[in-house]
Amino acid sequence: MNNEKRAEEEALEYHSCPRPGKIEVLPTKPHHTQHDLSLAYSPGVAAPARAIAADADASYRFTGRGNLVAIVTNGTAVLGLGNVGPLAAKPVMEGKSMLFKTFAGVDAFDIEIDEHDPEAFIRTVKAIAPTFGGINLEDIKAPECFEIDARLSAELEIPVMHDDQHGTAVIVAAALINGLRIAGKQAERLRVAINGAGAAAIACARLFLQLGIRRENMVLCDTRGVVTRYRTDLNPAKREFATSRRITTLAEALDGADLFLGVSAADVLTTDMLRTMSENPIVLALANPDPEIAYDKAMASRPDILFATGRSDLPNQVNNALGFPYIFRGALDVRATRIDDPMKLAAAHALAELARQPVPAPVLRAYGIERLSFGRDYLIPKLLDPRLLGSVAPAVARAAMASGAARQPIEDWEAYARKLRSLTEF
Repeated sequence: MNNEKRAEEEALEYHSCPRPGKIEVLPTKPHHTQHDLSLAYSPGVAAPARAIAADADASYRFTGRGNLVAIVTNGTAVLGLGNVGPLAAKPVMEGKSMLFKTFAGVDAFDIEIDEHDPEAFIRTVKAIAPTFGGINLEDIKAPECFEIDARLSAELEIPVMHDDQHGTAVIVAAALINGLRIAGKQAERLRVAINGAGAAAIACARLFLQLGIRRENMVLCDTRGVVTRYRTDLNPAKREFATSRRITTLAEALDGADLFLGVSAADVLTTDMLRTMSENPIVLALANPDPEIAYDKAMASRPDILFATGRSDLPNQVNNALGFPYIFRGALDVRATRIDDPMKLAAAHALAELARQPVPAPVLRAYGIERLSFGRDYLIPKLLDPRLLGSVAPAVARAAMASGAARQPIEDWEAYARKLRSLTEF
């Protein structure tokens, strides 16, 4: 049996035994006596129901809504699988629910919706929104995802985030912040080539603007080549970043570039292309499972490269799980009405700052390594770093308070830190 087949069988067994799936629902209150049940259901539930009918905010006091996130998908852009539909997306959404709980103590329900029409999808999510304290949109294809994310973010008064867009952008931004520090470069002078023009690429480009990168210094490429103003086949999101440069290929876009971001496909990048980039190039090759250029080829192409991928078996893994549990944790804890750019930037800077701190022994043990320190092979924190929750969630909460998104500001930050430490097994 080859390794690929063995891994597939192991994954199937993991998901099916000893019981199917990866999540369950457990009661949080006593329920073993007649008195317990009279409080839990009839007639006891009438009291909180009346209180919530009189004041909707009471739902945060008397129900689990304030710690509950919906992970909503229609299965049109699942991982590297594409449009496999809502039912096939369920294992992925269950996995995300598990990560929410494991890393940040956030309860999450996966909601798979059999609907491709953006308007109908939006209506459905708005209809179920009262159940939840936040909405995590997931694996919805572009360009529909842009309208869905923007509309729900604007029309709901709870935090909404399409993780494929904004979660990716936050982690990429964190890697870039530290990459710039090591490379000795400034964002406003950076020349950028992005291969891919879907949800993640557009969100990253938009957050790059918030970091100070100039729109005119960015070039996007899709499957038809460079996204230019002279093309007539562009959707509104692509037109937003269309270049006026008279170039047509990725190779031309990379000539003299300081940053390459790949959110596209394997093996589209060559060593010759990398050699045309500027000194200390930052290369984020995030196609999964195989990056735009293999790690060994990239590292052999030039000694000054700063290289990251989406793979866990290589240095500098850009992994959305570094962001979404903690972003929602901070947003929920101040009852934020939205997840705005200041909150995303705060998360990115918190991640970047954490990577610059000494790495504690538990992290080294978790990865079976003796030493790890900030540098070319360690731009962003490791996924199993127990300090992530205490670093990112407060940064997001503070940013929400500063931007006006918070409805319940935190006053005792020491008590909040203690609460966060009690939430997870890490």
